[in-house]
Amino acid sequence: MPRNPAAALQEASMRADDWWASASSAPTPHHLGHRERLRHRALQAMGALPDYELLELFLFRSLPQGDVKPLAKALLERFGGLAAVLAADVEALKTVKGVGAAVALDLKLLQEAALRIGRAEVTRRPVISSWTALLAYTKAALAHAPREQFRVLFLDKKNQLIADETMNEGTVDHAPVYPREVARRALELSASAIILVHNHPSGDPTPSAADIDMTRQVVEAGRVLKIAVHDHLVVGREGVASFKALGLI
Repeated sequence: MPRNPAAALQEASMRADDWWASASSAPTPHHLGHRERLRHRALQAMGALPDYELLELFLFRSLPQGDVKPLAKALLERFGGLAAVLAADVEALKTVKGVGAAVALDLKLLQEAALRIGRAEVTRRPVISSWTALLAYTKAALAHAPREQFRVLFLDKKNQLIADETMNEGTVDHAPVYPREVARRALELSASAIILVHNHPSGDPTPSAADIDMTRQVVEAGRVLKIAVHDHLVVGREGVASFKALGLI
């Protein structure tokens, strides 16, 4: 016999009620609404946010959907801190699950913006009179770099920054330096003085015997050309060592 239409309608209604009851009792994903809550907290007190939440906020723009908290924490755990995450190269960043080319590029853009802000502070006045800003800039640029870099700050007669150039990039513990190349580049830029800067990826900024010998060669090459070497800064995670302060120049 055909089913009673009224009974069929009642049965369907009961099934719908059961479905809605089941759906309403299902656990709510922990990240539902998290983005808006975090944005609100950031507006109230951004400086109070831990590093992983600050990184989350930035990742919201790179990854418009989904929970990015695990990725933020994974990045910090992999590299050891926010500064190290930004200093990591693109290929290293992409070894973390969830980081593609777009996310890696966005993180490098954030680092570049921070470095340009620091460089602007250094270039506004003579480097010698803005030493604190210079140290902050060199630490931001090199303290967490995974490979050794040798850079030179070229200064004019007023000790203002003409250029900050990477002369060489090497391995985790060595970047070859050629004093003649440093002197040649200083002449090309009409620099009156230079500051040598390189990093120790090991973290310890203590100058090595090779660092001291190389610096003496650069100083001698500069003396012949009347280009002063104001200092040589060795940057590590543990601080910045100054050859001038150590009496090595």
